[in-house]
Amino acid sequence: MTETSFVPGPDTARAFREALGCFGTGVTVVTTRTADGPLAMTVNSFTSVSLDPPLVLWCPARSSLRHDAFANAAHFSIHIMAEDQQDLALHFARTGSDFASVDWAYTPEGVPALAGCLARFDCAAHARHEAGDHSVLIGQVTRATTRPGKGLMFKRGQYGGFLEIL
Repeated sequence: MTETSFVPGPDTARAFREALGCFGTGVTVVTTRTADGPLAMTVNSFTSVSLDPPLVLWCPARSSLRHDAFANAAHFSIHIMAEDQQDLALHFARTGSDFASVDWAYTPEGVPALAGCLARFDCAAHARHEAGDHSVLIGQVTRATTRPGKGLMFKRGQYGGFLEIL
């Protein structure tokens, strides 16, 4: 086995991205409501921050055309994708405003809630921090919804799930 070491920078950006891809993450879709209607974005930069108060964060790229709508949103919902929702995750990775073929409804706060997800965290915007080429958006969870099932994972550019070990 050959190890490679490098200093992250402009000339090694691809290698740095590949190294980060070694860490498997869950897949989420974040939604909000804009003046033009519902908006979504597929995201894997999601984590819990605090139990008291209940805070979570996610990090949209500042270069994304959807960034400003989310960064300025008063409310958003983070949906943890189930293993069978890869098509939905891919859909919202490509387009954020096409909800025509998606099963969804508005939350009481007016944010799109996607059906069939393993968990949904409805959030009020709590803080925003600029961090390099991304923003760190922290939401205070106002409602959490869950169901049983296995989650969709993303690692090294591929989607997958967990193997059942009996």
